[in-house]
Amino acid sequence: MVLSYVLLGLLAGTLSGAFGVGGGVIMVPLLVLWFGLTQHQAQGTALAVMLAPVFILAVTRYYAAGNVNVQMAIFIACGFVVGALLGAHLIQGVPDATLKRAFGVFLILIGVKMAFLK
Repeated sequence: MVLSYVLLGLLAGTLSGAFGVGGGVIMVPLLVLWFGLTQHQAQGTALAVMLAPVFILAVTRYYAAGNVNVQMAIFIACGFVVGALLGAHLIQGVPDATLKRAFGVFLILIGVKMAFLK
């Protein structure tokens, strides 16, 4: 089982680093579908996984290549911190099935926009 977890991390990390997407977009569905976690558990686990690796490894590579707008990132991060706390608080009362559907719809909408719209 440990090897499966490591492989999931490898897949999510590779795709996150390559495409600049949050690992949760990859990890959450796989934690639910492959490992049987509830939507709430998958989201919490994905958030716990991403903090250090994303900042320390991926961001430093993008920064070294000149691909980080530091001023913009600082301001977005300020809002993100508040939004993450608010979102984590609000979502606790949402039934797992509803949360799973909402997450799926969110992924579809983002995917369609990225693939077909300017």
